[in-house]
Amino acid sequence: MTSVEKAIAQSLLKIKAVKLSPSEPFTWASGWHSPIYCDNRVTLSYPEIRRQIYQSFAQLIAEKYPEAELIAGVATGAIAHGVLVAEEMQKPFIYVRSAPKGHGLGNQIEGQYAKGQKVVVVEDLISTGGSSLSAVEALRQAGVEVLGMVAIFTYGFKTAEDNFANASVKIDTLSSYNALIESALESGYVKEDQLNDLKEWRIAPDKWRK
Repeated sequence: MTSVEKAIAQSLLKIKAVKLSPSEPFTWASGWHSPIYCDNRVTLSYPEIRRQIYQSFAQLIAEKYPEAELIAGVATGAIAHGVLVAEEMQKPFIYVRSAPKGHGLGNQIEGQYAKGQKVVVVEDLISTGGSSLSAVEALRQAGVEVLGMVAIFTYGFKTAEDNFANASVKIDTLSSYNALIESALESGYVKEDQLNDLKEWRIAPDKWRK
């Protein structure tokens, strides 16, 4: 676990952008029962943490994708984060809708871009990777070269790893489920006897507490 992974995990826990509740699980829209709920939109209300995230993104992109010409955000959760990163790096910004707009010009990609431009996609959260990769596909179909994707947090599901690998998309995240659990244990947010539950969920989230 890197220092950035740990620092971001601690920040997410501090402001309750991530909530852990193994004894009273949340229910996701998919119907899965989960000991964790993540809402990275909360970070936008905290200037210091907001800055920590966009500066970490900018540093990551500069190191991993120095040839990036354009920053793209995935609607709607990553639009604000993407704008902040683009401003920090002084690069153009576009965003990708989940589907083409139902009226007007019918755009799925909003903003100015050119075919062949090299883009890094900003996402807030990686679960299975489905919606994130749909945005990548829209950009590729528009003729933009996707260098990779960066995200604030990943649950670390094997399904997501496979989906990104199959789509030939590089993914880098600021923090992860493992870093979060370790930070939560150190701070006393969760107890040692809750660790097995938390680890079992990540391995088979669709079967947990069925």
